[in-house]
Amino acid sequence: MSLFNHSEVFRFDEMVTYSNGGVVSKQVMKNEKGNVTLFAFDKGEGLSEHTAPFDALIQVIDGEALIFIGGNPFNVLAGESIIMPANISHALKATKAFKMILTMIRA
Repeated sequence: MSLFNHSEVFRFDEMVTYSNGGVVSKQVMKNEKGNVTLFAFDKGEGLSEHTAPFDALIQVIDGEALIFIGGNPFNVLAGESIIMPANISHALKATKAFKMILTMIRA
């Protein structure tokens, strides 16, 4: 299942807009094997610490975020990526407004 149109060229950075003081997400694709979600976080917004049962790939496409994995901070900039391992606590905070693509593939 895809929530974006098939066979149509698009730019991730143009498919989601920032919301003042908020977080916006759009599901790009989802099926039984995994999902791809596009996010936009306003400066200072984030996701609280949690775990997930599968590895997750974050690709920052605009701005900058502080991503915590197992309590360790990583400053991730536009054009950079990081993998969050399964069952390890993680969280993030937008140090600047930022957009990311989150890809999770189920085992």
